[in-house]
Amino acid sequence: NTFKYDKCSIFLFICQPILKAPWRETTWGNKDELLQYVKNFQPQNEVKAIRVLLHGPVGAGKSSFINSVNNILQGRMTHEALASNKTSDQSFTKKYQTYEIKKEGRGDFYPFVFNDVMGLEETSGVKEDDIKLALKGHVKDNYKFNPVSSLSDGDPGYISSPSISDRVHVLVCIYDANASQMKSSILQKMREIREAASELGIPQMGILTHIDEACQKTKSDLRNVYKSKHLKIKMGDFSSSLGIPVNCILPVKNYSDEIQLNSDVDTLILSALKMMIDFGNDYADK
Repeated sequence: NTFKYDKCSIFLFICQPILKAPWRETTWGNKDELLQYVKNFQPQNEVKAIRVLLHGPVGAGKSSFINSVNNILQGRMTHEALASNKTSDQSFTKKYQTYEIKKEGRGDFYPFVFNDVMGLEETSGVKEDDIKLALKGHVKDNYKFNPVSSLSDGDPGYISSPSISDRVHVLVCIYDANASQMKSSILQKMREIREAASELGIPQMGILTHIDEACQKTKSDLRNVYKSKHLKIKMGDFSSSLGIPVNCILPVKNYSDEIQLNSDVDTLILSALKMMIDFGNDYADK
């Protein structure tokens, strides 16, 4: 693919202004506190694990987010979800796969899991009906998505009587801060999925990825994330497009080319993870 940047886009990237004070307060340097919270987390009900369903356009960073969480909890770099190159226009994830995260040095797993689905593509990718079935717990682990037809009752990948643990407890929309305007057809798919989750009472939140690539000031210092006017606008656009409140949208920088963990990267990712498991736990506890 060939990327084209106009002079205005290059100017905005290099010369983006930042606010004197952050528009949202965050506590930098509290990575250990957040990490301990996540490591000690236990669902307050019969649910075995909080199920987090990630969805969004191709290349938004769904698999990379799972990898990044795994990196932090393992204390080292991993490649659990096998993230694709974000420049691809075809979805890398082909199956409805559940990702469990193993506890460091132990044989058991954390009581939250991620489900990653095929990216929402304009003419292919996962069918929104399949995601709606996943929300209700009807999709078996490792079901291979068919971009032509949706899963139906009687298919081998269909769970006819899902348990509370099979259901999705929180829906997370992942969106690339550096992406151009989302196509209306993809936006419509995402809205329909959100509406289906709302009807089921499933809480939703948004994750804005690639914040370093979208803003030079944030690239040079991640702590500028809530001072960046550009990212503030991006989060506002994200909110108005999908109807997710701004206070339920968190910016992150996924691990990509790093070979060591970074405390500020960890802080943003752990803050997002904490919100996910808290929201999911509230829903599962109803």
